[in-house]
This record gives sequence, structure tokens and C-alpha cells, in this order.
Amino acid sequence: MTRKDLTQAALDYHALPRPGKLGISIIKPFTTPGELALAYSPGVAEPVKAIEKNPDDAFKYTAKGNLVAVITNGTAVLGLGNTGALASKPVMEGKAVLFKKFADVDVFDIEIDCDDPEDFIQTVARIAPTFGGINLEDIAAPHCFEIETRLSEMLDIPVFHDDQHGTAIIICAGLTNALELAGKKLEDAKIVCIGAGAAGIAAMNLLQALGVPRHHIMLVDRKGVVHDGRDDLNEFKQSYALNTDRRSLEDALDGADVFIGVSGPGLVTPDMLKKMAPNPVVFALANPTPEIMPDEAREARDDLIIATGRSDFPNQVNNVLCFPFLFRGALDVRATAINMDMAKAAVQAIAKLAREPVPQVVLEAYDWDAMEFGRDYILPTPLDPRLRDFVPPAVARAAVDSGVARVAYPAHYPAHQPT
Repeated sequence: MTRKDLTQAALDYHALPRPGKLGISIIKPFTTPGELALAYSPGVAEPVKAIEKNPDDAFKYTAKGNLVAVITNGTAVLGLGNTGALASKPVMEGKAVLFKKFADVDVFDIEIDCDDPEDFIQTVARIAPTFGGINLEDIAAPHCFEIETRLSEMLDIPVFHDDQHGTAIIICAGLTNALELAGKKLEDAKIVCIGAGAAGIAAMNLLQALGVPRHHIMLVDRKGVVHDGRDDLNEFKQSYALNTDRRSLEDALDGADVFIGVSGPGLVTPDMLKKMAPNPVVFALANPTPEIMPDEAREARDDLIIATGRSDFPNQVNNVLCFPFLFRGALDVRATAINMDMAKAAVQAIAKLAREPVPQVVLEAYDWDAMEFGRDYILPTPLDPRLRDFVPPAVARAAVDSGVARVAYPAHYPAHQPT
């Protein structure tokens, strides 16, 4: 399909036969006068009075417990930048479709025309009672850090910025498996990350929580290595400033075990890869054009493991492996937050699933003859139906064990993580 054909096909898909990708359905009988009386006046007064007395009854009598808001201001949309709130709506509707398709989570997409972080925070806080969770999306750094932190402190429902933590969880799951295949331990790996925005900072924070020493992490931004001699660092970069004489990305990669790119196209050369340690792991995640293309990387190093953000290469790092299932587990125990324990549980569950035999339904979906855990399969595929069996139970258990669950671990979940 040519680029022109793809453009028209995408526009037709969104426009026909009915604009958009979402609709609302009625889930209760509504065909008789009696049902009308129950659904609205006078019957609706009874759950209103119950919720007034006990706010937690909103989970019992309304859609709140299975409803997530996907909210953006459109300041960092995909690879398109600051498109504004309205132009971001197709992406937010797409996110809603993924929630519903993969984890049966209902979504309202909400686009807020507001660049000021304080106004954004107050707007979200005022509409939050409607929802069981908040998924922040496509909000530019550094405002995204403040927005998520503040809302998490203010609200008693999970607040999750997927561009930060969803990406971080999938990176860490893939890296866990890749390093095992490379014969290395996570806590020993020397890691270079180019891209010091939302995804990069969050991934490095999660790697630390999983056991990577901070001094093993070298962060690189547009001006080079983040070091303690720079006076232009925000507080998030400053925490990763190293005492080092390395200055360029090429300097940073010398002897590194891992490269993580969440930046821009073509920033890594074959010669840079040749300076990395034996059996390097390369996550070139810039979309649509990676920091280095897989064929070029493999030509430079036949001992590497490489992942990208693209679906047309092996080892796709895709947030859809995480966010629907993370929220499913959080909603099922009415969690008040998504904490580090839940994120780590998601990492471990996703990594574990990739080591399981690939079922026939997945092979058929991707037209594969065979696939097994190895250098070209370090992460499950988005269409693997077992993600719902692995990730939500692990997240729910972590929520219960860490004290952020309102209700007990669900009876319909397995007592132990699937094996």
C-alpha cells in the first residue's frame, strides 16, 4: 500500500460509515414503562441516596468501577508534537478502543484545551468522581511529571501517565528477557538512554526499582551526556547527572551493555554500536523511524538483540501490552493508586508470558509457522489472549499486598500467577 493509499484508507476508516471509533451502548433492559421508572425517575433516586450515604456504593450502582478517562491536552501527540487538544481526539478514541477490545474496560476520551498545568490539574480533579481511573496521555514533559504527581496525591483512584509508565513497563519487561538471553544480569548492566523526557525518565526510575544501580545509568539528551557539570538540567534530569568526562552519545555507548532510545531517528551509527560491550541489547524505539534500523544494526553487530517500536520488525515494544491489563487489575480490586509494586508486577508478568509456548491462535494471527522465546521474541505480541490471564491477576495481587486495594483479591482470578 502506498503512502497515498494508506492516507485515504485511514481517513475512510475513521469517517465511514459513521464518524469516529466509539459509541455508547445501553446494558440494562429499557423497553417498558416499568424499566423506564427504574432507569430514571423515580427509581434512580434509590442509588443516589445510597451513594450519598456511602460513596463506595458508586462502584456498586454505577459504571464508575469499569470506567477510565483517557485525558490529554494534545501537547505531545504520538510523533506529531503539539497538535492541540481537538486534533488529538482520534488518538484518544483509538486508546479507548484498545482498552475495550483487550480488557473490556470502558472509556470516555476527554480532550482538554489547556496548556497550563495548574488549570489542567484542576479540570481533571473536578471531573474525577465520574471515573474508576485516569489514564493521562500525550502530555509534554516536563509538565506531565507535575500533572501526574499532583493528581495522584489529590485523587483516590489510579492516575497513570501511559507515555511514562506504560512505556517503562514494556521496556523493562523486554530488557529483563533480553539480558537473560545475553547472559547478563539486570543489576550488572551498564545502560545508556537517549531521550530524557517522559518515557526515558520513567523507564530509568523503574529500572532502578528493579535493581539497577543509578551509577550504571547514563542519560543523554539533545545537548549530550547528562553530567554534574551542566547548569541547564531540570530536577528530573539532575537526579541522573553523573560525575563523568563522557560528553557525546558515542562516548556514552563505549562499553555499554544496553542502549535505550526514546528520542529521534537515525541518531545511532553502526560505529557507535561496535563500541558497545559483547552481546549488547539495543532498544531503538523512536517512531516511525528508529535511532538505527534493525538491518543496519545487525550488519554492524551479529551478537546483538534489537527491539523497536514498529510492528514490522520482531520485538515490538508496544504499550498495549500493558495499559489495558494494568487498569483491568487495578479496577478489579478498586485500587486507589497504581504504585511501583503494581508496575513491577506487570513487568514480571509480561516478561514471564514471553517465555511460555506460543499458542496456535497467535501463530495464525501473525502468519507464523513457529515462534519461541529467543532473540527475536523477547515480548508477547499484542494479540496474545493470555495477556489478560497473566497481567491483571499479578497487578491485582500487588495492589492488595501493597495496601491500595479497596476490596479483596477477586475470586475469579487464579490463586497464583499462571505457570
